[in-house]
Amino acid sequence: MFSGMFRRRQPADLPAAAESVGSYEVPLYTNAAYYPNWRIYKKQPPSSLRLGFISHVFYAFACDEWADTQMPVDGTEGCLRAFVQLKQQYSKMKIILSVGGGGKGSENFAAVAHSRSRVETFLRSARAVVDQFGLDGIDVDWEHPADSKQGKDYVRLLAKLREVLPAPRYVLTTCLPAGQWALRNIDLSAAQQYLDMVNLMAYDFSGPWEAETGHQAQLYGSPISGYSAVEYVLSQGVPARKLILGVPVYGRSFLGSNGPGQRYTGTGGEDGVFDYSDLPRPGAQESHDKQAGAASCVGADGGFVTYDVPATVRQKAQFVISSKLGGLFYWHICSDARGPRSLIETGYNTLHDM
Repeated sequence: MFSGMFRRRQPADLPAAAESVGSYEVPLYTNAAYYPNWRIYKKQPPSSLRLGFISHVFYAFACDEWADTQMPVDGTEGCLRAFVQLKQQYSKMKIILSVGGGGKGSENFAAVAHSRSRVETFLRSARAVVDQFGLDGIDVDWEHPADSKQGKDYVRLLAKLREVLPAPRYVLTTCLPAGQWALRNIDLSAAQQYLDMVNLMAYDFSGPWEAETGHQAQLYGSPISGYSAVEYVLSQGVPARKLILGVPVYGRSFLGSNGPGQRYTGTGGEDGVFDYSDLPRPGAQESHDKQAGAASCVGADGGFVTYDVPATVRQKAQFVISSKLGGLFYWHICSDARGPRSLIETGYNTLHDM
């Protein structure tokens, strides 16, 4: 596909209320979720997901041709077709192909975006894949332009993509880290002209790359928070309604500690991460810091685990409403819990006052 290029009651459908944002019709608030294609190997096909609360599915990352287009899934070939066929049931849901991702997923973006011939090849491939599978658009997940030259190439790439994926037929989005250090090389005001949505990854503020523990997705506080990240992006000329606030559906673990601002001895879970559906850990005590807009559990095999819970997602959804942002997105749908602990359902219901 992009080989070599590049990570309450359930409603029957989304609410009828919608407005024009950018140049296409979206629900009153976006409530989007990423689906990582590798979760098909954990027996989580599209048909197993609760999609009635989802406005946009971001399919990540078009990096496994067998899983994406060939594997028998839900009576068809590949996960992409399996998602598209579900649009018969969820008629307003958009299916968007996310290209890139963290780490190695974004390695080739700089070389491709700086070469006219490679850009043209990428554009042809992107349009062909979108049309072949009946998708609604492309999400550029370049994490992240490393200098001002790459930043200019990034904006030019978006401009060229908009030409081959014109609105309102196609949706064009991007996913970016929340830190100013990652965004400083991008002219966000110029970039947003070509985009329908900017997905701001307001998480991973803390992790095993840091010497001390910290909340990984706090809404308020220092040195970085969802609030401060949003304020920065808005100050750079991105319209509030194009900005989608990210929510992690996983927790980051710090062993040998019981709160933020501490030294730790290691990490628990898989590479320091627990799926949200596996939290709190058995025997651990869960707590909600309302002032920070953060939650955690302490004890058992995870030590201090920092993550979101329904109470923090309600805070974030209320912040979206008060700040007139576009909505929420979640990484990722396969890690969510069912029932009253569902983060995705909580976000949807809060945004739409159900």
